[in-house]
Amino acid sequence: MSNIIVIGSGIGGLTTAALLAQQGYRVTVLEAQTYPGGCASTFTHQGYRFESGATLAGGFQADGPHALVAQRLGISWPIHRCDPAWVVHLPDRSITLTSDYQDILAQFPEGQAFWAEQQRVADLGWAMAADGLPWPPTNPAELVQLARIGLNHFPADMRLARYALGTVRGWLARHGLAHNTAFKRFIDAQLLISAQTTADHANALYGATALDLARQGVQHVEGGIGGLAETLVQAIKAYGGEVLYRRRVSQIKVEAGRVVGVQAMHGRHDTTGTFYPADFVVANVTPWSLDTLLGEDSPRRLRRETHKRQAGWGAFALHLGVKADQLPQGIPDHHQIITEMEGPLGEGRSLFISMSPLWDSSRAPSGHRAVTITTHTAVQPWWDVLASDEAAYHARKQAYTERILQTVEGMIAGFRDSLELVLPGSPVTYQFYTERHLGMVGGFPQQSLFTARSPHTGLPNLRLVGDSIFPGQSTAGVTLGAMRVAQDIQRRLPIEGRQHERSSLHVVPS
Repeated sequence: MSNIIVIGSGIGGLTTAALLAQQGYRVTVLEAQTYPGGCASTFTHQGYRFESGATLAGGFQADGPHALVAQRLGISWPIHRCDPAWVVHLPDRSITLTSDYQDILAQFPEGQAFWAEQQRVADLGWAMAADGLPWPPTNPAELVQLARIGLNHFPADMRLARYALGTVRGWLARHGLAHNTAFKRFIDAQLLISAQTTADHANALYGATALDLARQGVQHVEGGIGGLAETLVQAIKAYGGEVLYRRRVSQIKVEAGRVVGVQAMHGRHDTTGTFYPADFVVANVTPWSLDTLLGEDSPRRLRRETHKRQAGWGAFALHLGVKADQLPQGIPDHHQIITEMEGPLGEGRSLFISMSPLWDSSRAPSGHRAVTITTHTAVQPWWDVLASDEAAYHARKQAYTERILQTVEGMIAGFRDSLELVLPGSPVTYQFYTERHLGMVGGFPQQSLFTARSPHTGLPNLRLVGDSIFPGQSTAGVTLGAMRVAQDIQRRLPIEGRQHERSSLHVVPS
């Protein structure tokens, strides 16, 4: 039986592992932490269950990636629809995001033609993704698959060319909206959290889908976003796979140009480690981390990539425990605050606030709510100041904390008085807990489809998965990438014998 090792238990790694285990492969997931999920995990502190990164999930609609995976694995996700999705607060107005776009169209009637076009493009994009869109194609089999998908959606897909080659800003310009300050700022704010860039640079085809989250529906996960990972772990085990915690992979071993296995340390006091042989390895890590794990065996192209590729965004996060009765009654659970109408976003000028829903009593002590507030931040400055002056690093964390809390207080009067717990985290914190290179999160900005990264690594039996590969950001994005990697492995490493029935397992987290 073919032996698959998956490094890391992020959603991408776990989805790949579950799909392969369901098909009869011997799968082992090695996770350095004591719980699964990576940047989509939930951790416990003083009775609160906090989201480590992602707080909402999309892609559960019919033919969405999570729905397709659930169908294949025979699982049920512990989700509850969140409506409204969130409220966007610009300096001059607030816009409530709902599936029917009602408030968006009321606030920006000049954008009706743009949103109608966005829906048509996004619907086609979702449909093509559901067919297993292998982008960018890397071998003849994927080229054939891509051509087949094109034929299935012809001639509608021919109309996508102008979007594939352009930016969202160019798209806005065709509708006379590029210089509409409030509308463009609203679009920029949505793209920042779903495409890691703004309209001036975001690819228009990707942007159409990235702007579609509220329409397709976003979901709360019962007990926290980590419930998605826990559901996948149960599926892996039910199909005969293993998920081993406190296994920190220190090396990917290569012989004669092929990966033969990985070396992993078990806990802090393990100095020698254990060798796990593999016919195929899937790494749920960044290219930089993969280069480090391969060492001298890292392919030249991967090494060149890690020297030339720009770092992605990091996050500064506040995990807060608040008194529920001091928050405004009926306040929506999620908010995005943009403090300035022009200029760069991030670094406290754009915030995303997520409050644990009142119906989920598992998230906080009685009478309290768990709150996560995040802002995009450049990663390198945090490491530079830590290296030069540790006291200055802590002062910087405190300054970010104060600025963010002051901004939220301006929207929710009395918010600071409701605080009972404040846990700040910088990219340094993310690097420590998730082992992400420099604490980067969210993947690479989606600018040109022709620079999108594939799962290939330069070694024939080693693949990347997670938000570093296209389509990148979000649990839906990494799930699409995982489906592609699982299909690729099945093509390259077929197994004999009867496969599991797809409808034989029904997993619901306890």
